[in-house]
Amino acid sequence: MFRRYGPRHWWPADSKFEVIVGAILTQNTNWKNVERALNNLKRAGVLDPDSILAAHHERLATWLRPSGYFNIKSKRLRNICGWLVNNGGFRELQQMRTPALRNALLSVHGVGRETADDILLYAFNRPVFIIDAYTRRIFSRLGFIQGNEDYDVIRRLFESNMARRLSDYKEYHALIVLHGKTVCRPAPDCEQCCINKLCAFSRTER
Repeated sequence: MFRRYGPRHWWPADSKFEVIVGAILTQNTNWKNVERALNNLKRAGVLDPDSILAAHHERLATWLRPSGYFNIKSKRLRNICGWLVNNGGFRELQQMRTPALRNALLSVHGVGRETADDILLYAFNRPVFIIDAYTRRIFSRLGFIQGNEDYDVIRRLFESNMARRLSDYKEYHALIVLHGKTVCRPAPDCEQCCINKLCAFSRTER
């Protein structure tokens, strides 16, 4: 996949906090919609925890409207901003070991395991592997997993078979997302797939 697509330079953001906001907003929507909402926050000059916490709910929801489910996401964004502020910000949280930091993120209402791992990998630079719908689809078709296993079962499978190189974790996740969006879609284009020789699904289809 790397030879086919090249480096992805993912996650696109100007700050760690922008990564966190993007991780919340990307739930149940595509990245173009997230970018529109992020641009609204940037233009309003409120892309920081204190400003978001100070903003009126209706105004915040309006800024987030392009990302969908904007009332829910405004609450979730406030939740994680409050968590950041109450725990001393990035400097203090960075001192935590990864398992404890992951548990702390999961304690924030609206932050699930995929979102927590997005934040851990791209904002806190921790080598955790993100399991999303693309990962389940691609690797179940390859025959490595069933696809319906518990999130952490699949995560540990990846982490136990990969060197703990942060750059590899980031690149691999980004490549999986791109491949799942463009080739290994629900109706896959197996002829264009760069890993079809490894794929049990593709061999069966052919």
